[in-house]
Amino acid sequence: MTTTASKLAFMTAAGATAIFFISRSLKKGQKAALNKDDATNLDPQDCIQPEDVTAIFDDLFLHMQSVLAQLSQQIQQIQMAGQSIPEAQLRQILKSEFERALLAKQKSIFDKHDVDEVCLQEATWEFLNDPDEYPAVKKSVERFQKLYENVTGEKTVGKRPGQSSALQAEIEDVSKDQLLRAAGVYFDALTSAMGEIVVKFKMEGKDLMDPNVAQQLQMEFAGVANDSGEKALEMIGISMDSFKAAIEKHSSDPEVGRSLAKLQMKQQQELMALGVPTM
Repeated sequence: MTTTASKLAFMTAAGATAIFFISRSLKKGQKAALNKDDATNLDPQDCIQPEDVTAIFDDLFLHMQSVLAQLSQQIQQIQMAGQSIPEAQLRQILKSEFERALLAKQKSIFDKHDVDEVCLQEATWEFLNDPDEYPAVKKSVERFQKLYENVTGEKTVGKRPGQSSALQAEIEDVSKDQLLRAAGVYFDALTSAMGEIVVKFKMEGKDLMDPNVAQQLQMEFAGVANDSGEKALEMIGISMDSFKAAIEKHSSDPEVGRSLAKLQMKQQQELMALGVPTM
């Protein structure tokens, strides 16, 4: 597998997640021009609830994760045929295709949940401004942002209205040897966390081959993947941002590409041995 393909493997392994900068606003069939006094007289059923936002971003995440997996397979096939795609071009292709697929799907998801995009944006921002009160919203939105961040390389997790970009952590230089060690630690942490979820599902009597259960499993995976990987990296003194930057820096090194590909294949084999169906 080429370096480019293994970088795609890292993206999908992380779950890891476009950015909908999505006040408790009215649902689609209502007018949104209300002040706070008016809002106190509203029926809660006419307003976008935290559960609505969470469900919408979960639907978007599952769809776009599937799109990303398909793109990864297509690009790998192109490369196996002997065609080389420069890294900058690949990143632009991924971003363009991701956003195109997102725009094509989001209307049907908004219609499914009976919400207007503008109202959804306002509601999402309001809930994100109080993360302790609405932790499920924060988790769902940031999971989707992480997916977009992994595809585009743009720092988006934690982005809020009025910010030109999300806060950037300090990037430290990571050598090739450090990267290879960190990659092993990262993938081992992800695989361990995923394995615990599989065991939990089995103990609950869930059929992993059931498509609905498989979707639940992927959501659970995405919910722990980045946190587990990030904590494991912190234990060896490397931040997630520095880890990603190192992958970019050493992307042209064949040994790095082979190592990442082997780690991803090992992860897939261990999960398959536990009965996890392939995506």
